[in-house]
Amino acid sequence: MNGMPASEAVRLHDYFRSSACYRVRIALNLKGIAYDSVSVDLRAAEQSAPAYRALNPQGFVPMLEMDGLKLTQSLAIIDYLDARVPEPRFVSPDPVARSRQLAMALMIACDIHPINNLRVLNYLKRELDVAEPARDDWYRHWIREGFASLETMAAAESGPYLGGKSPGIADICLVPQMYNARRFEVALDDFPHLVRIDAALTALPAFAAAHPDAVAPAG
Repeated sequence: MNGMPASEAVRLHDYFRSSACYRVRIALNLKGIAYDSVSVDLRAAEQSAPAYRALNPQGFVPMLEMDGLKLTQSLAIIDYLDARVPEPRFVSPDPVARSRQLAMALMIACDIHPINNLRVLNYLKRELDVAEPARDDWYRHWIREGFASLETMAAAESGPYLGGKSPGIADICLVPQMYNARRFEVALDDFPHLVRIDAALTALPAFAAAHPDAVAPAG
C-alpha cells in the first residue's frame, strides 16, 4: 500500500455524489490507500447532525480520518496524501508545472464548484425562490464559464492528461466536474480537449472505482 502500515485504519466520511468526496476517492485509489467509507447523506442533512459536527465543526464532506487526524477540505486532504505517500505524485516539483497544475485545479475547485454545490442550490431554491429551470441554467452557466478557460489551458498540454504523462491534481478535480456537467446536461461540444482527457482518465481503474455509480449506497 505504498508505504502505508497495513494496520492503519483510514476512514472517509463520504457522500457518493459530492464532487469533493469524489476527488478524495480518486486520490486514495491512485495512492493505493485502502479505506472504509462512512456515508453522510447530504439529502438527509446528516452533515448537520450534532454527532458529525462534533467530528467536523464545519459540517462538510469529505472528512478523512487518517494517522490519528481528522482531515477536511478536499484539496487539503489531497495535499496531505501527496506528502504522506509521495508516489504517484499529484503535483510536479517543477515550479512552473506546479503553478500551472494548481491553477487548473483551482479553476474547478474554487471558481466552478463552490457556487454550484448543494447548499448554494438549496439557498437559491428555499431562500430566493428560484425555480428549478433557472437553477439549472445557473449551474450550466458557471460550468461553461469555467470550462471555456480550462479548455484553452488543456489545449496547450502535451501529455494525455492535464497533469501531463500521469494524472495529477487538476485531473482529480476535472473528472468529478465533468460528471456534474453531464448530470446537468451541459453541452460539451466546445470542450473537445476536456472530453478527450476525461475519457482517458475515467478508463483508469482508480478513477472508475471512485465513480458515484460504483460507490452509491444500495437502494
